[in-house]
Amino acid sequence: MARALAFLLLAWLAVPGWAQADQATAWDALRAGRAVLLLRHATAPGMGDPADFRLGDCATQRNLDRRGRAEARRWGQLLRSQGIERPRLFSSRWCRARDTAVEMNLGPVEPLPALDSFFGDRSRAAGQTAELVEAVNGYMPGTVMVLVSHQVNIAALTGVYPASGEGLILARPLRVPARVLGRIAPP
Repeated sequence: MARALAFLLLAWLAVPGWAQADQATAWDALRAGRAVLLLRHATAPGMGDPADFRLGDCATQRNLDRRGRAEARRWGQLLRSQGIERPRLFSSRWCRARDTAVEMNLGPVEPLPALDSFFGDRSRAAGQTAELVEAVNGYMPGTVMVLVSHQVNIAALTGVYPASGEGLILARPLRVPARVLGRIAPP
């Protein structure tokens, strides 16, 4: 019995090392352009969008709060600390996603409509997810990419329901469901 408990304890203690090794492999794949980082926008209090939502008018949208802006800046610091300084940076056209990407301070942010939220129209999920896969896979292997989107989009692609500001490192070529190499908690 004591031997079995000792074995279980050793096995349990070894798990964090495996998790760290998996994270290191995921970061390596991202740096090499063999993976992409897909982030849920940083903290923006509330859910969905107000009834008067208009694309291009941030005053009508749910936006990042002070905490969300700080989270986004920490994402930029984390990515730079991992050797990712000038990725291709794509964002949903929703203000909270775009502002997350801008606050990371990693370079120009390119709007990518395939990253736009379909929370208000779930019938667009399959088609828009296919568009995202096609867009990402259309870039040359080796292209380092960071994508900022929304919970519903990420769940449709991966089956994972991320927290605000959480990131997933996904293997390239992208497919549905995407192969998750690593989950990165909001920094």
